[in-house]
Amino acid sequence: MSLVFKAFRNALFSVGLALAVVPATAQLAQAETEVNIVEGYAVHGYDVVAYFTQDKPVVGDDRFTASHEGANYRFASAENRDLFTADPAKYAPKYGGYCAFGAAMGRKFDGDPNAWAIVDGELYLNLNKKVQARWKENIPGFIKGSENNWPLIRSIADASLEASSPEGVTIGAQ
Repeated sequence: MSLVFKAFRNALFSVGLALAVVPATAQLAQAETEVNIVEGYAVHGYDVVAYFTQDKPVVGDDRFTASHEGANYRFASAENRDLFTADPAKYAPKYGGYCAFGAAMGRKFDGDPNAWAIVDGELYLNLNKKVQARWKENIPGFIKGSENNWPLIRSIADASLEASSPEGVTIGAQ
């Protein structure tokens, strides 16, 4: 086998390997945008079960963690962690923990664990208390807008949404 042929074969192998890795890497990056992760945790490391059981935000403890849909969650106790793992859909925040008002506007803003509400058994976060006050003016309408938009925006980074909204995105309460 000539030296030129070996070099050509190795180059083709490297290109093929790179092309195989790119889609997997793109999928991983895409999945990460579906849940708002801050410093390695969903909901800034707050215990999502505590919103339901203690009616307040409680910071989680690194000793009690669980993963769901590619995101790590922290809990204040083993009991809360176990409640979550038994039924994560019951406790995980809507829209991956992104701001519910933002989703209604076709965007993915950070969700502040202290600007929260439970509506019809679902946990919603907002960017801050000022945005939450606006959201509370028409919760059903903003939820309807968010429900329309979330399937369209869930896998798109907010920077891309700022530049251009996908077709079908509505703005505001519906």
